[in-house]
Amino acid sequence: MNFRLAHLSDAHIGPIPRPNLAELLGKRVTGYVNWLYKRGDQHDMSVLGKIVADIKAQAPDHVVMTGDIVNIGLPGEIALAKDWLASLGAPGDVSFTPGNHDAYVASVTDLVHEVFARWTTGEGDGAGFPYLRRRGGVALIGLDTGVPTAPFVASGRLGATQLAALADLLERAKAEGLARVVCLHHPPHVGGARRLRGLEDAAEFESVIARHGAELVLHGHNHKPSLHRLSGPGAATPVVGVASASARPGGHYPGAAYNLYQIERKADGVRISLRRRGLNDAGEIVELESVQL
Repeated sequence: MNFRLAHLSDAHIGPIPRPNLAELLGKRVTGYVNWLYKRGDQHDMSVLGKIVADIKAQAPDHVVMTGDIVNIGLPGEIALAKDWLASLGAPGDVSFTPGNHDAYVASVTDLVHEVFARWTTGEGDGAGFPYLRRRGGVALIGLDTGVPTAPFVASGRLGATQLAALADLLERAKAEGLARVVCLHHPPHVGGARRLRGLEDAAEFESVIARHGAELVLHGHNHKPSLHRLSGPGAATPVVGVASASARPGGHYPGAAYNLYQIERKADGVRISLRRRGLNDAGEIVELESVQL
């Protein structure tokens, strides 16, 4: 096994199509104002284009996008985001997991699941979450943490059903000898995000990993690179966060970047190396960091 996996997140595809008054009911009002006066200046689609071009130049075997593909969940946004996700590669070569902005209001959640179903379908398991996609000795397990929340709240939740299914998939993939990569939007460890922004059942997720293990966990949400480790039945599991893929340089968060993983099977087990690639001060995509996980 020698598998190259690219991970990007928090694209926040824009600009937001002009909404009508009916579409701005509820939480979308504050979200739209935030986009007009703050978020729209933080995310640059030309920067995102550079990131995507560099990903393609690195020729990964698979690409994972872990959510916040839209901003306030308008149907027009979702149509644009679908076209953009299709530009990353064929649905069999690209996997998607939703974030909190993809579940901005309750009425859009089913639409997101329907529109992005081709990127969330596992082998023999149909569309939905969690899904299991087997690729080149790797088990890609996708989870959905996006749930509608009140204004100014960006938390996520897995729920008992997903957590139980995750435990089953981890054991199934282990029995098949696959390297297990769990993908989700919110940081899944306790303290992984600020109050009202974290995963509500992070402790329960940690318990699943402690019992069943995983080789790697990938997330977005915080718009910055991070590395945490969770205890497992064997070696600790690295939990890696990635910057926003469309963040302008010099903003509140680090400039746009993505992570590139090399996953290899050796005599002594699975070895994973990480290369973080993103914007430098000159606006070019370069290698920013290299880490052996």
